[in-house]
Amino acid sequence: MKFVDHGTGGGPEVLRPSTCALPTPQAGEVLVKVAFAGVNRPDCLQRSGKYPPPPGASSIVGLEVSGEVVALGEGATRWKLGDKICALTNGGAYAEYVTVPEGQALPIPSGYSMLQAAALPENYFTVWTNVFQRGKLKAGESILIHGGSSGIGLTAIQLAHAFGAKVFCTVGNADKVAACKKVGADVAIDYKTQDYVEEVLKFTDQKGVNAILDMVGGSYMQRNLRALAIEGRLLQIAFLQPSKVEVDWVSLMAKRLTFTGSTLRPRSAADKAQIANELHAQVWPLLAAGTVAPVIYKVFDLNEAAQAHALMESSQHIGKIMLTVAGE
Repeated sequence: MKFVDHGTGGGPEVLRPSTCALPTPQAGEVLVKVAFAGVNRPDCLQRSGKYPPPPGASSIVGLEVSGEVVALGEGATRWKLGDKICALTNGGAYAEYVTVPEGQALPIPSGYSMLQAAALPENYFTVWTNVFQRGKLKAGESILIHGGSSGIGLTAIQLAHAFGAKVFCTVGNADKVAACKKVGADVAIDYKTQDYVEEVLKFTDQKGVNAILDMVGGSYMQRNLRALAIEGRLLQIAFLQPSKVEVDWVSLMAKRLTFTGSTLRPRSAADKAQIANELHAQVWPLLAAGTVAPVIYKVFDLNEAAQAHALMESSQHIGKIMLTVAGE
């Protein structure tokens, strides 16, 4: 099969088409003929050598696909040959075929194309587990979402809004402000011209927000604590700025804050299957109804993965960047 090789790592230019043997589905897995694959920040980190795959995972880059089930591993009974699915992979998505634990696959939402479906797994699994499972966001609460125009950000904005929260977000220009407001942000803050802490406090009568979803870290850490309300939750999912910073944690105690973080890829198949089940029950109906939807910015051919990564790292995009493999 054709796949994208990242060699020994480096900049986007190291990504090159190559060939290798098809993977074989192990017990409880399915083999998927890939239609489309999503591009995500962790892919760029793995390519550059900063995010190695967990033990047993494919060394090929890529964490989400849509496609057709073409083979079943021993004991795999959830899907049958020919089923069209989207799936969170443990790696291997930048290829014509990928194996996936059967519990990490979901049906294509009603009315969705294969391209739209491939844009769902990584963002929706990540947002659901962090904002709703760990962050316990409820209707009537407020949340600040950093990186609002990213795939994760736009997903979090839509889901938080759909479940009745007041949504704040930070972005880097006026076009991104407009895009976030269009999908449900109540207050979109341009961090280049506005102080997000002051804006949050202004719009919450100086109380702060109940939760913050952060993938920046660095200089945001201390400021996030200021922007949180009493009993607030800081939900860390990545560090675009340094993860080592000096922070005065006294407000953690004074405000009774909770600081939690997680990464999705190393979690067990059982954990991911549980997230998938909750998404199917609580979010897939919203997708089918059009209440929430992925925002796709640009689609590249699999051979153009280098250009896709360069765009991702430029942060010029609003929404998802995708790769066409077999297509619809």
